[in-house]
Amino acid sequence: MATLQELANSVIEGDVERVKELTQELLQAGVDPLEIIDKGLIAGMDVVGTRFKAGEMFVPEVLMCAKAMAEGTSLVKPHLAGKELKTHGTFVIGTVKNDLHDIGKNLVSMMVESAGFTVINLGVDVSPEAFVKAIQEHKPDILGMSALLTTTLPYMKETIEAIKEAGLRDSVKIIIGGAPVTQEYADQIGADGYAPDAGAAAELCKKLVGAA
Repeated sequence: MATLQELANSVIEGDVERVKELTQELLQAGVDPLEIIDKGLIAGMDVVGTRFKAGEMFVPEVLMCAKAMAEGTSLVKPHLAGKELKTHGTFVIGTVKNDLHDIGKNLVSMMVESAGFTVINLGVDVSPEAFVKAIQEHKPDILGMSALLTTTLPYMKETIEAIKEAGLRDSVKIIIGGAPVTQEYADQIGADGYAPDAGAAAELCKKLVGAA
């Protein structure tokens, strides 16, 4: 019979087909769907996150692993009816206005999700107003903003100002990242944190909600 360790290993290897196969086998064998997610899929992605942070794995590999985990999770979800999936909180993320860069943001989404958060990905070219609306609608614990261009950096500050004006700043932690972003800039615009890469973003999110 398939084991949770085999499933975790297949996630680490980024073997999408094998992950789907093992997930189905475990479900058919009556293994608790929550265990499949926690001790199989997320356990595998935890190792991926650690290796990525250590420079032992690179973005294309991590994306394959995340795809494998997502495929497995989508097979398990229909079996979760009535079961409470433990989560550290809700994380909303988007790339700021006029910036169309997607890969880094998607990688952060995947790593934060595998760290145990519910993730809402708003996509790219997200206006300050759209970020405000997302906070009102989803009531996230943390908001993440990504910018890859020096010309779009000012929209991070503008978004934080819009969140303040809407009276929502105290209800959400804000983290930022992207190639031109620094800790100094995060401090300057009043963000709660800065992450240099996706692994660091996942760690920072856990720290901000007291789960690290």
